[in-house]
Amino acid sequence: MIKQELTDSELLAHLAKIHKDEMTMFVMADGSFRGAFFNGTRLVNQMRLQHNLGILETMVLGQAMLCAALLIPTMKGREHLTFRYDTNGPAAGFSVEADSTGYVRGFLLQDRIPIEKPLENWDLSPFLGEGTLTISRIGEGMKAPQVGTVEIMYKNIAKDLAWYFLQSEQIHTAFNTSIQFDEKGRVIGAGGMFLQHVPGAGGKSRISAQTENSGAEDKKETEEDLIRRAENAFKAMPSIGKWFADGGDMEDVIYGLFREFKPTAVLNRDVIFDCPCNAETFAGHIKHLPKAELEDIIAHDPDPLEVVCHCCGSKYQIKKSAISD
Repeated sequence: MIKQELTDSELLAHLAKIHKDEMTMFVMADGSFRGAFFNGTRLVNQMRLQHNLGILETMVLGQAMLCAALLIPTMKGREHLTFRYDTNGPAAGFSVEADSTGYVRGFLLQDRIPIEKPLENWDLSPFLGEGTLTISRIGEGMKAPQVGTVEIMYKNIAKDLAWYFLQSEQIHTAFNTSIQFDEKGRVIGAGGMFLQHVPGAGGKSRISAQTENSGAEDKKETEEDLIRRAENAFKAMPSIGKWFADGGDMEDVIYGLFREFKPTAVLNRDVIFDCPCNAETFAGHIKHLPKAELEDIIAHDPDPLEVVCHCCGSKYQIKKSAISD
């Protein structure tokens, strides 16, 4: 990837003051839930720079990127994932990728989202119409990806992703993403939270011990009550984008919001906007085009060729000599 450098001195000064981009993974309720809290302020700014996005486009693709980052804790071993949203709304959708090594990348299906009137709020549902949400996973050694698709239910990226897990994997999951802009339209805070029930997990917790000798129905009711209380705590989360914009700390939220469930932070990791693309890879793809198409490119296209990576916006200049040998 050809990394674009942020040059806005005011924004750079702000970013230097707030919590660094980082994902904190945690468990709680004796292992019955796993979660992650992510500051992606710099990630969203880098994404915006790479794709040269306006405010609305930044909001849509930024929320998609934050959700993709929050899917990394669900990966098993070496894994790569694609999260795609196809709608009949003005935004059309997006395709974003996350890798277990800690990078995310992606693009909007439509570069510029048409707006008929000034935005009154950040409700994206008018731009996200009916359609489908698809997640494709491929792990090390797999010959073909595992693909799951559900119909869009809420026209809300985070809620629809939670709906996917409930429908496709029958797992209670919640996502919350938020992006905060300043009065000049700059991204000054962005982040997200993920929480997922882990069926069958947990040891001799207070709750499980109390119900160990109870009937199956009592245990089910107790588990449902635990899920309900965890979901209510999750919903009490303040605006994540504003939290990070104001200099909020990661663990203050985790240990404050979920204190009744005794959370434990287990891992901190970096997640960045990045792309493994390079000029050599693109040159190799061009060289393997059908012979007639390659000959036509060499004969008629300008030298050097300009190739743009859809996933990160990088522009590469490739000389014809690199594809003609």
